[in-house]
Amino acid sequence: MRHAVIVAHPNDASFTLEVARTYVKTARQRGHETILRDLYRLGFDPRLQAEEIPRVEGFQPGADVAAEREVLAGTDVFAFVYPLWFYSPPAMIKGYIERVFGIGFGFGGIQGGGNTPLLRGRKMISFTSSGSPLEWVKQEGAWAAIRSLFDDHVAKVCGMSVIDHVHLGGVTLGIRPDVFANHMETVRQTVAKLF
Repeated sequence: MRHAVIVAHPNDASFTLEVARTYVKTARQRGHETILRDLYRLGFDPRLQAEEIPRVEGFQPGADVAAEREVLAGTDVFAFVYPLWFYSPPAMIKGYIERVFGIGFGFGGIQGGGNTPLLRGRKMISFTSSGSPLEWVKQEGAWAAIRSLFDDHVAKVCGMSVIDHVHLGGVTLGIRPDVFANHMETVRQTVAKLF
């Protein structure tokens, strides 16, 4: 099984990057192939360009998008790892979805008012973090919104199945070592349980 772990955080020493690295290490220990797509270190540009917008007269994905799609070809599991900022995915993740998972990769031509999902049979999992515990994220309505507008919608358009969304709360500056260790164990156990 091949996993693409797509992570977005500007700080290379962040909790978010450690979650992604823990996922990669655990999946590899279980015999799975993994690729880490660290969007900030890759210098990925999340801005959708005018020539990339589908139109009747044609469109052209950027060279960086075409290269990224080649790297992702054959991926069985797409794992998105990111912090919640204002209770939503960072611009880097949203731009990555818009540019890379758009027409020609995530879905095909629009026919009869719909689209043709191109990633059927693939799986999607998300790991998010914030200073708020999951209960607060739910109370604010953000959990239902992100599950509907990000997880469920992206998966449906592309034909993927959402297998989990793990939120790691209480992540703040100076996080206690035991809380950090417990969160990393949650990541390891989730990967081991699902794969």
